[in-house]
Amino acid sequence: MRLHVALPTLTGHPYFCLPESVGWYWDEQDHLVDRPVDTWQTFSIHVIVGGKGYLEEGQETRLLQKGDAFLYYPHQEQKYYTSKEEPWSVRWVHFYGKEVFSFLNERGFRTSPLWTMKQLKPWEEAHEELLNESSEHNFLNVPRLSGLTYWVMAEFMNQAIPLTASRSTEALDRIHQLLPEMRRRSAEPFILEEWAGEAKVSPYYFCKLFKKATSMTPSTFMTTCRMQTAKQLLLEHSDWPVHRIAELTGYTTISYFHKKFQDHEGMTPLQFRSLFWNRG
Repeated sequence: MRLHVALPTLTGHPYFCLPESVGWYWDEQDHLVDRPVDTWQTFSIHVIVGGKGYLEEGQETRLLQKGDAFLYYPHQEQKYYTSKEEPWSVRWVHFYGKEVFSFLNERGFRTSPLWTMKQLKPWEEAHEELLNESSEHNFLNVPRLSGLTYWVMAEFMNQAIPLTASRSTEALDRIHQLLPEMRRRSAEPFILEEWAGEAKVSPYYFCKLFKKATSMTPSTFMTTCRMQTAKQLLLEHSDWPVHRIAELTGYTTISYFHKKFQDHEGMTPLQFRSLFWNRG
């Protein structure tokens, strides 16, 4: 089955990016695309949300499955197809824009067409919004179409990491599943070995995966969580002394709390509080 919405290509528009077409194919046993060089003029993102398929890159055929993705630039040769045994469910968008080429290049996305998504849900939500808008209104609300296309592209850039032969997707999923609990317990002492055990990996590999999953080290993540909690408490409890907030966010000395807050926010806790409570 397939959803496929074609949109007109607009010229002379002021928008950063726009969709040329957007769709979702599933249970299509004969889905195959084979485009020679210079036959396709748009960028495209495809994300596999179920099943399996293949992409041919040079002389190599790569197996793709749930969570994998590929990004093509204009004029590239393209060849990809579903597995007949386990037909893929693939969401995709073709898009264009004058500044898109340099925007993606500057962020390293020309290195390979093959990627793995750290998390599928955020990208799927963005894609679903774009697909719904395209299906219901086509090009009648161009600013919204552009904004949703940028959301899809930005979420892809946020979630995509290079696809390698040695997959770490399952371990990455475990890291993401731990994040809400780590945030909830951020005021407790951070013991790397315990969290690595929860993720079923070594402490070294935990740190490596954590950086890949969040673009932060574990300690930076925990400090960020503590600062967010501290800022919320400073706003909600204007009568609480700073040392109480320091204790509740996991800092045993007020001087160290002051230092971390200053480093993270560029001001003291009391200066932050005064920004909001001294407004007329």
